[in-house]
Amino acid sequence: MGGFPLAGKVPSLPSLSDGANWLVDGATAVADRLKIPHNRLYDEWVSTRDPATWPEPPQGKGRPAMLIPGFLAGDPSLSPMARWLKQGDWEMTKSGINWNVDCTQATVESIEVRLREVVEETGQKALLVGQSRGGAMGKVVAVRNPDLVETLVTLGSPLNDHFDIHPRVWFGIGVISGLGELGVPGFLSRDCANGDCCRETRIAYGRPFPKDVRFISFYSRTDNIVRYQACLHNAAEQIEIESSHLGMGLDSEVWVRMSEELQAS
Repeated sequence: MGGFPLAGKVPSLPSLSDGANWLVDGATAVADRLKIPHNRLYDEWVSTRDPATWPEPPQGKGRPAMLIPGFLAGDPSLSPMARWLKQGDWEMTKSGINWNVDCTQATVESIEVRLREVVEETGQKALLVGQSRGGAMGKVVAVRNPDLVETLVTLGSPLNDHFDIHPRVWFGIGVISGLGELGVPGFLSRDCANGDCCRETRIAYGRPFPKDVRFISFYSRTDNIVRYQACLHNAAEQIEIESSHLGMGLDSEVWVRMSEELQAS
């Protein structure tokens, strides 16, 4: 019988992620038939797309955890990892970053407020996981607040020099800082690198890492964004992986290694 569906019988609409999955799966099927090799980032994304195939998460036992996204990314970029850790009984709290392009000082201070709230609420120090620029920020947060951080895990992060990156990245940074120079709110500017606005975080970035905070740095020699040598901080446990820069937070092999390391602590 025609007409509108009865109450309670309204069909559900497909989600945006369902549509993206359908398109990518279709494109992959075509590529397979044509024997075109997969892009590494795609394989990393697929490796954790289905929660049924996720590796065993490390056990948090109610401890707090925060994930800090990389440059040009926000909390949703690490949401699969957040859900994975939540399955391991971690008390997840968001960084509040929608698009990591703001002044470092302002972003770090905002993270610190959120982190202190969850640490005081749970009574336990937190796990910080930061990807790329997010890991460099996590390092600053740990140096400034060793009372809040139990373990810092960084994924392809420039830990020795903020600017130890491949030349292809400079164009994007130039565009963002140009917007900041024009006064567009929420964008970093050249003053963040050598002016007064981020002086405190620059000082903290160069200070010795606290000995009572565990520090784990994942790096890849095939990283085409951050030079892998920048990830080799002398205070960190250095773990080499085979992963793309953008895919580190989604790569199941990284999750497995992270779980092993955190379980061993």
